[in-house]
Amino acid sequence: MSSAVSHLKGLDYSVVQQCMHCGLCLPTCPTYDATKMERHSPRGRISLMRAIADGRLEVTHAFADEMYFCLGCLACMSACPAGVNYAELFEHARAEAECSGVLKSPRRNLIRAVAIRWLFMDLSHLRLAGRVIRLYQQLGLQTLLRRSGVLKLLPKRLQELESITPDIQPRFSAQLIAPVTPASGRKKYRVAMLTGCAQDLIFSDVNRDTVEVLARNGCEVVTPPRQLCCGSLHAHNGEWGMAQELARQQIEQFPPDQFDAIISNAGGCGSHLKHYHKLLADDPAYRERAVLWDKKVKDIHEWLMEIGIQPPAGPAPAQVVTYHESCHLAHGQKITAQPRQLLSLIPNLKLVELPESTWCCGSAGIYNIVQPDMANQLLDRKLKHIQSTGASIVANGNSGCLLQLINGAKQKGLNLRVAHPVTLLAEAYRNARGRR
Repeated sequence: MSSAVSHLKGLDYSVVQQCMHCGLCLPTCPTYDATKMERHSPRGRISLMRAIADGRLEVTHAFADEMYFCLGCLACMSACPAGVNYAELFEHARAEAECSGVLKSPRRNLIRAVAIRWLFMDLSHLRLAGRVIRLYQQLGLQTLLRRSGVLKLLPKRLQELESITPDIQPRFSAQLIAPVTPASGRKKYRVAMLTGCAQDLIFSDVNRDTVEVLARNGCEVVTPPRQLCCGSLHAHNGEWGMAQELARQQIEQFPPDQFDAIISNAGGCGSHLKHYHKLLADDPAYRERAVLWDKKVKDIHEWLMEIGIQPPAGPAPAQVVTYHESCHLAHGQKITAQPRQLLSLIPNLKLVELPESTWCCGSAGIYNIVQPDMANQLLDRKLKHIQSTGASIVANGNSGCLLQLINGAKQKGLNLRVAHPVTLLAEAYRNARGRR
């Protein structure tokens, strides 16, 4: 491979050599914890990346497999005393793997073409797929097939994938949210609302709750009906060019100088959205706007605590809640206190701290699809900790984690509600309004 197309050789070398190999990241890494193998640790992976950057190692199938065995949870970044930017290294290492072609096969090429290029580069395709799945569920075909035993004739992996098919919402975000939602009372801010891709299909009700809470607290909310993927799926899976194109389109759709904030309610998306300046650093037409964009993107918990919100009026039903932290919200965005502060404002809600609250649940984007064994180990560990709290509700601020926990609780027959903190806040506002 020539250096002209090498992502790792083209990186600022100070990023590659920053790791001191001290090992403080090791206890925080879920894959190292599970295997105790050095190559499955952040330190081991960075050593491989540096060897490629130095020209001492060629990109191999084993290297590519190792990069995709990493969850990308970024817990190592929180632990690192040297401030190593593992997120940047991780994305460029996967892009290196894809550019090398060592993982290419007809089957993999087809899956990536359909999923990454066709479904997520144009969300009208994703919404079409969502409508088909919704019809499959609403007509009772899913229930019929599951009860008939026909699915048992499929290969085991296809059975597993069918079992985690998400419930598609009856209405998507554009049907629930007006293009412009006025502030309740005096308008203090003008914000944009990002409805996401899978979030729009599976958790459009969370998007509606988010807009309702924003309007309740003095925000005029702009929510265009036709939106784009943020590009995190592409950046995390080695498709750097596609991620850049989606970043440009986002900036065009939501000019950052026209809003006080650009709101994301999904921790994984928000972490990526706040780093467009890195994606577009070499693009003279967008790099300055990307710097402003990064400053304007706010996670919903972060923004609400920043502006100060009106607490819901009590009384309210008693709730025992625990909070599982999205990896990219906690480690990528460094937002840990604000969701707890938001939950503390809800009357009669008791928050019980979750053991290992920042430990990955195994969702990690599409990790639970491509690495099901490790993902299921992490999910089991997470659910045991949730059960130990005695909480009937687990709150979380990321769509992938929400879906992972919902599926896990369903498979184990747990009487556990999984909810976004903003949904709990919106319900508290509605309860208070209903008592007037």
